Amino acid sequence: MPTPIRVQSLDHVTIVVRDLSATRRFYVEALGMDEVLRPGFSFAGQWFQAGATQIHTILEYDGSGKAGSGAESNSRGHHFAFLVENAETAAMRLTELGISLVSPPKTRPDGAVQVFVQDPDGHLVELCSLGR
Repeated sequence: MPTPIRVQSLDHVTIVVRDLSATRRFYVEALGMDEVLRPGFSFAGQWFQAGATQIHTILEYDGSGKAGSGAESNSRGHHFAFLVENAETAAMRLTELGISLVSPPKTRPDGAVQVFVQDPDGHLVELCSLGR
């Protein structure tokens, strides 16, 4: 059997968006990610970073896919997750910011707490904190 490639980590997730300003407000102002320098591609977009994780955005245009994930607005659809210190506190902060929760904080069988929200284009985002 051939030797597997051995993926080291997730480098980034790329999403297509309709509004760069609304996307920036969500990922920077609500989730606290940093906007980082993006190479000079021939199409518009932004990059955001938290720790080693990056979200790359592409502004929807003729050469991209459609904005949004097309996922159902429930916690069992396609989504990506960010580790946060306290998912319950994060849920309260999102609510204060006027961001509706898809699913309120729930405790998984392993003790982790997870909350789900959608970004401005409907991408399903999980915020989770590890069990105590």
